[in-house]
Amino acid sequence: MAGDNRFGEFLKARRSLVTPEEAGVRTNGRRRVAGLRRAELAALAGVSEPYLVRLEQGRDRNPSPQVLAALGRALRLDEDGVAHLRRLAAPEPVPVAPERLADGMQELLDAWSGVPAYVRGRHFDVLASNALAQALVPAHRPGRNLIRDVFLDPDTRDRYADWPAVARSSVAALRAAIGTDSDDPVLPALVEELCAASAAFRDVWARHDVHPTRDETKAFAHPVAGRFALRRHVLHVDGSHGQVVIAYRPEPDSPAAAALARLA
Repeated sequence: MAGDNRFGEFLKARRSLVTPEEAGVRTNGRRRVAGLRRAELAALAGVSEPYLVRLEQGRDRNPSPQVLAALGRALRLDEDGVAHLRRLAAPEPVPVAPERLADGMQELLDAWSGVPAYVRGRHFDVLASNALAQALVPAHRPGRNLIRDVFLDPDTRDRYADWPAVARSSVAALRAAIGTDSDDPVLPALVEELCAASAAFRDVWARHDVHPTRDETKAFAHPVAGRFALRRHVLHVDGSHGQVVIAYRPEPDSPAAAALARLA
């Protein structure tokens, strides 16, 4: 991950994922590319092809808000994708203080005896967790890195009933975090490590999907408790610059609640 032309890399990657049929582009004969050609994207966005070449090559780094909006529409980006495009075009350096767990956070997690919960730092490291979170997934232990374990730790991988979905959402959240902290060297170094160690990571990373971590339902496959789904809640820690509390809630009197009771 070179890091010096993230905007252009994002444009090229997303262009390759939009088919002419999706974009409403008429084609004649065989094509050597699966996605849009530069000329096609330029026409859809209302810019010249030479200008789009300069953007993709990083020779022009100042697209207007109107151009960014037009590119987002042409590339069929959702709100997260458009926001990421804007951040890449105009990154704002953020002063980064040393990672520090807020006072009383471990006591709060331990008080949630029936809810697996942990604190994730800005580099996707687990800073604190309760016993139930650790019993649920090995990667929830303090000191572990969630992205690294999703791709490199077989025990962690086996705990997810739909690992490909977890892999995609993890990488999308990582890319969103890198777009927020443009000058932080830790996450780009993690990307370099995982690209070298995991073909699966390289494949997902190359898509340039971007989605911050949000509430969702996640399915688990536990060797003792079996398969069950929990609702994930993401709570941002005020003043922490990127730390979040992640808690998994079962529906009352559900099979998931019974499964967690077996782990407590």
